[in-house]
Amino acid sequence: MLYLIGLGLNIDGISKFGLAVAKKCKRIYLENYTVDFPYTKHQLEEVIGKKIIDADRDFIEGLEIIDEAEKLDVALLVYGSPLTATTHITLLQEAKKSGIRTKIIYNASIFDAVAETGLQLYKFGKITSMPAFKKNYEPDSFMKTVQENMSMKAHSLILTDIGLEFQDALKQLEKSAEKYDIKLNKIIVCSQLGTQNRKIIHKTIEELKEYENIKKPYCLIIPSKLHFVEKEVLEGF
Repeated sequence: MLYLIGLGLNIDGISKFGLAVAKKCKRIYLENYTVDFPYTKHQLEEVIGKKIIDADRDFIEGLEIIDEAEKLDVALLVYGSPLTATTHITLLQEAKKSGIRTKIIYNASIFDAVAETGLQLYKFGKITSMPAFKKNYEPDSFMKTVQENMSMKAHSLILTDIGLEFQDALKQLEKSAEKYDIKLNKIIVCSQLGTQNRKIIHKTIEELKEYENIKKPYCLIIPSKLHFVEKEVLEGF
C-alpha cells in the first residue's frame, strides 16, 4: 500500500495518525524537490524514529515507488499537504492503474497559513509559481497570472522555486512586473509560516531590498484591493 503523508509546516506538524502510519511502513521516502525545508531530514528522522530515504523528482516520476508499494507498505512524506503538487496526483493515478491501494493523510499547507496575513482566502485568485531565471531564459509568465488576478481585484500568491534566494526573487519580480506594465506597491513576504521563526513583512520592493535574512521557505503575495479589516491587520506587520 502507498501512503501520502502530509508533514504540515513545522518539525512537529505531522499528525498523530500520520506518525502512526509512518512508523508501521517498511519504507519511508521524503519528497525533497518542491520546497526548501525549514528543518533537516535528520530532525525528522528523530521525530518519526525511523530511517528516511530522499526521493527526488526522477525517482517519483519513474514510478519505482509504486512497484515497491505492490509488495509492502510505503510512505511518501510531503511538506505541507500531500496534493499541493501535481506530481503527487499523477502518482496516485498511476497507483490506481496498477491496482495499488493508496491513502492520503492531509495536513496544513501554505494555502492555509497565508490567512495569517489578514488577507481573506476567498479573495485570492490563481496561485502561481516563480521559477528561477537562467542565463539565457527568463520565464516570467507567472506575472501574466498576477495580471489576470489584478483584473479581478484578487490577491496573488506567488510560490518561489526551490533554491531561489530572496533577493534574486525580488529582482525577478521587479523585472517581470516592468515587462507586464504592472505597478507594484507594497507586497507581502511570508517566511517559514507555521514555525516559531515565522515572519510576515508588508513593505515596498525598495524597502525589502534591505532584508538579507529572509529564510526559506518563503512566498510572495501581491495584494489587490484591500477590505478595511485586511488593511488593519496588514498595518500590524
